Amino acid sequence: MQMRSAGVVTGILLSGSVFCASVGAADPIRFEPQIDLLQVPGHIVLGGVSAVAVNSRGQVFMLHRAEHPVVCFEADGKYVRSWGSDLIGSGHGLRIDRDDNVWVTDTDRHLVFKFDPHGDLLMTLGEPNQPGLGQQQFNKPTDVNFGPEGELYVTDGYGNSRVVKFTSKGEFVTTWGDAGSGPGQFNSPHAVVIDPQGRVVIADRDNNRIQIFDPSGKLLETWTGFTPFGVALDADGVMFVADGKAQKILQLDEAGHVVQSWGGERGTAAGEFSTPHMLEADRQGNLYAAEVGGKRVQKLVRQQ
Repeated sequence: MQMRSAGVVTGILLSGSVFCASVGAADPIRFEPQIDLLQVPGHIVLGGVSAVAVNSRGQVFMLHRAEHPVVCFEADGKYVRSWGSDLIGSGHGLRIDRDDNVWVTDTDRHLVFKFDPHGDLLMTLGEPNQPGLGQQQFNKPTDVNFGPEGELYVTDGYGNSRVVKFTSKGEFVTTWGDAGSGPGQFNSPHAVVIDPQGRVVIADRDNNRIQIFDPSGKLLETWTGFTPFGVALDADGVMFVADGKAQKILQLDEAGHVVQSWGGERGTAAGEFSTPHMLEADRQGNLYAAEVGGKRVQKLVRQQ
């Protein structure tokens, strides 16, 4: 196991302009912030926006904590549809798989939902309103993501302190982790991504670190120096972290060092954040940040 502390943050975003300074091997990426992208219709009053994802067509799916929790928009921001009021208690994470199915974690009802792109329910994992440690139970699951064969990894989450792995069909495979601050333990495992090497990257939020595992749960590396709420990888494998405590989005290099950051002051202007929570990178390399406090999605448009 390797433990590495993140380097000093050296890039900041001010008033829509980008200042970049390189640390480590990764090249800084330039973004331009864009707010008010999504045209939310009048019948939807946004609560805290907890997650965002983009499908293969460029459609943007937003998850928020109020009525009509899953909201779909075209790439240009035009409203398409919404769903979930009758199913989702308190949405937390939202991810889209390779077939454009929409997955939602529900911390209130202790469930993981799989929907098709139109909002039809395809699968439910967990026992409704029954938290637990069983193979088919969760306790406030926070996120879900997908391995190279479609296998599922669930961070479980606020009540439990573990990762649960399933087959693509929802069959239990294994679990690892318990509460604590030692190697392989968790304190609010909050988000999960699978890197290009197939490693399982866990945002161990309240331990202020990222832990990286092999697919069977063997701890490989630990990166410290930030409070990771959300984690995303772009098409080139560059990792980004939403540090909801610092009100920043971070770019990391392959060793977990901070290359640059955006934000730092809680606010509503472009390039400012209010509790950035979950992240998504689209196929063009743009970033989308879901803000719980800001009740919005902010797009960071990649500059060539």
